Amino acid sequence: MAVEGGMKCVKYLLFFFNFIFWLCGFALIVVGVMVQVSLNKTLLIKDVSASAGPIVIISVGVLVFFIAFFGCCGAWKENQCMVVTFAVLLSLIIIAEIAAAILGYVFRNKISKVVQDSLTDMINKYGNSSKETQDAVDKLQETWKCCGVNSSSDWKNFSPDGGTVPDSCCLNVTKNCGKGTMTDASKVYQKGCHDVLETFIRNNIQWVIIAAVVIAVLQVLGVVFACLLVKSIRSEYEVM
Repeated sequence: MAVEGGMKCVKYLLFFFNFIFWLCGFALIVVGVMVQVSLNKTLLIKDVSASAGPIVIISVGVLVFFIAFFGCCGAWKENQCMVVTFAVLLSLIIIAEIAAAILGYVFRNKISKVVQDSLTDMINKYGNSSKETQDAVDKLQETWKCCGVNSSSDWKNFSPDGGTVPDSCCLNVTKNCGKGTMTDASKVYQKGCHDVLETFIRNNIQWVIIAAVVIAVLQVLGVVFACLLVKSIRSEYEVM
C-alpha cells in the first residue's frame, strides 16, 4: 500500500534530496579529479598527504553517488529495506565527513610545509628535470606573478653567475630577460610563490568547508526524511 497524505510529501522530498545528493556526489568526483590533476601536473606536489585529500574527495563522491541512487530507488518504490539501508549508509558518510573535517582542521598548518617542500624540490631539480616539469614551474611563476619559493634569490644556483633567473620570473617575459636580473625589481618579480599559493589554498579551503557544511545539513535532513518514510511504511504494513 502506498503512503498517503503528509508522508507522500516526505517521500517526494526524500527523492528530491537524493537527486541533489546524486548531483553532489558527481560534483565531488569531478572536483577531486581536477584537484588531483592540478596537484600532480601543475604544482607537481609529491607529498602523500596532499594527494590523499583529492583521493578522499573522489572516494566520498563515488559513495555519495551510489548511495543517493540507492535512496532514490528506495523512496520511489517505498521499499523499507532500501530506505533503511540508505539511512544507515548516509549516517556513516556523515560521521566520516565529520572525522575528515576534524583531521583537516588539525593538519591545516601543514599546508605551509607541503607548499614549501614541493616548491623547493621543483626549483632544485629545475635544470635537470623534464620539459614538462620546467613548463609547470614556468607556468606557475607566470600565472601567479612570483619568482622562487620565498624570493627570486632562491634561483641563485640556477646559473654559474648566480644572478640569473628563468625568463618566467620577468614582469615582461621575453627571451633571456632573466639573465643577470635576479635582484632587479623593475624587471623580475621579487616575491616568492610560497605565500601566494598558501593564501590561495587556504582561501579555497574555506569555501570547501562552507560547501561541506551545506551538504552535511542536507544529508542530515535526508536521514530524517528517510526515518519518517520508514515509520510511515511500517505503519501502512501494520494496518494491512
